[in-house]
Amino acid sequence: MARTINEEEYAKKRNEILDTAQRLIHVKGYERMTIQDILNELQISSGAFYHYFGSKPAVLEAFIERIREETEKPLLPIIRDPKLSAIEKLQGFFDTLDRLRSENRAAVLKLGRVWYADENAIVRQKVEEAVREQRAPLLTEIVRQGVREGFFTTAYPEQSGEVILSLQQGMGNTHAKLLLSLEKEQDPQNCMERITVTYAAYMDAIERVLGAPSNALYRLDAEAVKAWVTAED
Repeated sequence: MARTINEEEYAKKRNEILDTAQRLIHVKGYERMTIQDILNELQISSGAFYHYFGSKPAVLEAFIERIREETEKPLLPIIRDPKLSAIEKLQGFFDTLDRLRSENRAAVLKLGRVWYADENAIVRQKVEEAVREQRAPLLTEIVRQGVREGFFTTAYPEQSGEVILSLQQGMGNTHAKLLLSLEKEQDPQNCMERITVTYAAYMDAIERVLGAPSNALYRLDAEAVKAWVTAED
């Protein structure tokens, strides 16, 4: 007789394993994390683990899929809102991501020290690819609307989403490295100025890609940057 699987219990246990793996990735890095680490944390057998995940890479795939799902939820209401113009949706898109990072500022900064270590190079690359694959179509949808509204004049609306996301990820990586460099440089003022200028440069580049009016998108102010820099103290 075939074994009956309780789907609720199965999902709960699988999530427990994934939660543990996520913590270990954040603390040790994906390369240094082992299946045995997960077993030790949860006090389960290897057989129990393999009932839910076939391998360590399978855990990574589930971890990335979780990130995709969690980051998509707050963005979709903005994209689907028929009352918003394209520029309002684009600014809302950026504002939502900034807000989520700000609400978890301490955790983001703590994770950054591990996230940009060599041990997490593979998982970082895979997460960025997954996020690009997920968000680029959403941004492209906004750009199409902006072209219809006559606010964006890009000749490449179908490619704009991917280009914008590449710029956004580049900006995020630059900001993270600047914040992490504070531990060595000990120059908060210089760091704040470089973050502000970097943000403005990338927003200017995005406006040019879209053919949008100059300063159509928000620029970071000193107070917003200061909150991140002082959080490093």
